[in-house]
Amino acid sequence: MVNTVGFIGAGQLGEPMVARLLGAGNSVLVYSRREEVQARLAARGARLAGSVAELASQSDILLSCLFSDMQLRETGLGPDGFIANAKSGSVFISHTTGTVSTLETLRDSASSAPVILDAPVSGTVENIAAGTLTVLIGGPAEAVATVTPVLTAYADPVVPTGELGSALAIKLINNLLFAANAQLVAAATQLGDRLNVDSGALLSALQVCSGRSGAAAHADRIGGIDHFAELAAPFLRKDVAACREAATEAGVDLGLLGSVVQGGPLTLQDCAG
Repeated sequence: MVNTVGFIGAGQLGEPMVARLLGAGNSVLVYSRREEVQARLAARGARLAGSVAELASQSDILLSCLFSDMQLRETGLGPDGFIANAKSGSVFISHTTGTVSTLETLRDSASSAPVILDAPVSGTVENIAAGTLTVLIGGPAEAVATVTPVLTAYADPVVPTGELGSALAIKLINNLLFAANAQLVAAATQLGDRLNVDSGALLSALQVCSGRSGAAAHADRIGGIDHFAELAAPFLRKDVAACREAATEAGVDLGLLGSVVQGGPLTLQDCAG
């Protein structure tokens, strides 16, 4: 029986995840360096850990929602990291969209490492608040079954994908496809400009036409392709860079998807070169 759910990475996505975990009746222990986050989550009923090591040593299930592989390595490795200090028999779940090599490095860094699951997410803060975040999850089936009831506090669906790394591979393909869709929507908007079509009317019409996509819908919802590019580009750059890194590690070419991402009008060149 799970007694304590630990959480590290209570940021833009992580904090509402913790709120949902608490709302579902879980006992949640949180590590955060930001005092304002500590105060908000403590007021909701979370317990606070003074260090990553303390968090790991008391968590039956340890969830992380960190931004990058680098942050995973910084907090997970070494004598004070969450791997070396993990509670015996615990499970570690990573929501980071990164590379499987980082998770393998964590797994292999200590003989007593917890079971590690890759669990990248697809969705927004609004999805978390509604309990409808999509979570892909890879790793041993028994561990996946153990943690799924906890994840359903904020996730529906939770999609098992196979062995460790399979969820990351699917998520990275999804992200590359989304980035390619975004480039195509931006190109379509440029064509509309040349044809004297209002960009707002174009995006609105696409929602009920066969050319619709998630990227077009998001751009329409937030006020146009320029605003979409401003908000989404930093995340697209990070995700496409992670996809290229994973493909390089696997010796795989990104093919047409990679060409579209690199050649489109949105400024993603810094991660596509």
